[in-house]
Amino acid sequence: MKKGVYVAKKKDGTIYYRSSITFQNKHISLGSFEKEDLAASAYLEAEKILRTHVLTLERFDSSCVLSFSKWVCLLNFRDNHIYIKTPIYLKSNFFYYYFSKNDYYIFDIDDLFYYSTHSIMRRGGHLFVSDYGMQVNILNRYGIKNYAVVGRDYHFVNGNTRDFRYENIEIVNRYHGVFYKYYKGKMVYETRIHIKGEYIVGRYDSEIEAAVAYNKAASTLLKKGYERNYPVNYLETLYGDEYKNLLKSVSISKTIRELPEYIKSDK
Repeated sequence: MKKGVYVAKKKDGTIYYRSSITFQNKHISLGSFEKEDLAASAYLEAEKILRTHVLTLERFDSSCVLSFSKWVCLLNFRDNHIYIKTPIYLKSNFFYYYFSKNDYYIFDIDDLFYYSTHSIMRRGGHLFVSDYGMQVNILNRYGIKNYAVVGRDYHFVNGNTRDFRYENIEIVNRYHGVFYKYYKGKMVYETRIHIKGEYIVGRYDSEIEAAVAYNKAASTLLKKGYERNYPVNYLETLYGDEYKNLLKSVSISKTIRELPEYIKSDK
């Protein structure tokens, strides 16, 4: 058997070949292959990556035997002496998470443990990880809601939408139905709620007032029989009577207060 190659057998008896390499006392699996020659080529490719500095990410192409993510793992181990199973390449105080040579995201070093144990998936332009059997949007780590829209509810300070370092993400609208906007010469927090189309609940000087106003409008509509799944704004800075007093005192539009009771159609 060629160096670094081991024969294995599937449950149905089919023979296949596994390849692995040991570097700096770390045993690394390189994958499974149908042919011994491919498994041997994988070993030689890994050996060249780890024991020389000839190969870099820029040298990866379709002729390579190992996957791109394995290249990233091996190069990071060679250069930074830390083996990480996900396609991460470390820098001094941040790291790259790669999908391909020109397709990557940047994260703070504080997130290294999380992304070294959670693989990022993409669907419909959103980034997810599997956490305890659930798909979790990575924006949740920044306090950004799933419904948030980039450019409206949050934005990237340096304009790079691949840079997820905490200092580069600024949250503009953190609560349901609350939008920070320019109105009559000043910036205000405008609260809107959807009934049959969007209704303006009111405009407020503080984000907290605007968020509580949304809750009050939603509660008013539910009491009137408008059966929608209105989300609740949770305000961690308000406790007990503080929340109750603000809920009582904050004003909402006359249009919403005086909406007629909703009557279900028999049809």
